[in-house]
Amino acid sequence: MEKISNRTKGIICIIIAGFCFACMSLFLKMAGDISTFEKSFFRNFVAIFFALGVMKSRRLPFTMGSPSNLKYLILRAAFGTLGMFCNFYAVDHMVIADANMLNKLSPFFAIIFSFFLLKERVRPYQIFCVLMAFVGAQFILKPGGETLTTFPALIGFIGGMCAGFAYTNVRLATKHGVEAPFVVLFFSVFSCLMSIPLALLHFTWLTPKQLIFLFLSGLAATGGQFGITTAYSLTPAREISVYDYSQIIFAALLGMLVLGELPDALSIIGYVVIITAGVIMFVISKNASED
Repeated sequence: MEKISNRTKGIICIIIAGFCFACMSLFLKMAGDISTFEKSFFRNFVAIFFALGVMKSRRLPFTMGSPSNLKYLILRAAFGTLGMFCNFYAVDHMVIADANMLNKLSPFFAIIFSFFLLKERVRPYQIFCVLMAFVGAQFILKPGGETLTTFPALIGFIGGMCAGFAYTNVRLATKHGVEAPFVVLFFSVFSCLMSIPLALLHFTWLTPKQLIFLFLSGLAATGGQFGITTAYSLTPAREISVYDYSQIIFAALLGMLVLGELPDALSIIGYVVIITAGVIMFVISKNASED
C-alpha cells in the first residue's frame, strides 16, 4: 500500500478543520445574544481538556522544548486570540458564510508571512491559485457593496490577517520541535485567561439551550484546532493554505440548510472559483512531487 505523503495528510487535516470551524460558527450563532468574550471562553475551555487528553494518551511532555520557542507560542496565542475575537464578532453580526470568508483570507496572509518569516519559496502557480481564490472571495463579498463597508466586515478582515500570522507561528513552533497538541494547549489556556476578565465585564446568564450550543461550538472548535495545527505542522503553508477556503463552502451549506441563508448568484460563482483554485493547486502540487 502506497504511503500517504505529508502534503496529502496536511490537505486532509485542513479540510476537516474547515468543516469543524464552519460548525463552530453555526453553533456560536445559534447560541444567541452572548458576548464575544463569553463565547470565546467556552470555545477554548473545552479545547483545554481535549488537548490534555491527547497529550496524556500519547505520553507527550508538557514542555516547549527550547526556551526560544516561547516567543513563537506567545505570538501564535496572542494573534490567534485576537483573530478569534474578531471572527466571533463578525459571525455574530454577519451571515456565517461572509464572516467565514473574511476569516479565511488568512491563507493569503499566511503565505506572505511564511515568505518573510520562514523564508519559504513561493512558486508562481501557488501565487496564481491563492490570488484566484482571493478573486473568488470578491464575488462573495461584493466589493463596494455593504459587506465590505460595515464595521463587522472590517473587524472580520483584521481577524483574517491575525489568523494568518498566528498559523505562520504554528509552523515556526512545530519546526523547532514543539508538539502540535502542546501548541493547542498553550493557545487554549492563553485564550481562556484573556477571555475571563472581558467576559466578566459583559457577563450573561446562560440558558440550558445556550450552554449546549456553546459546548458544541467548543467541541467543533477543538476538532478544527487540532486539524489546522496538525496540517501546518506537516506541510508548509504555501502547499496547503488554499484548501483552508473549504471552510467557506461548508459554512455556506450549513447557513443555507440550518439558518435559511441562501447565497446569491455572485456568491455561487465565488464558491466555484475557490474550489477550482483548490483543484488546480492540488493537481500541480501532486504532479510536481511525482516528477
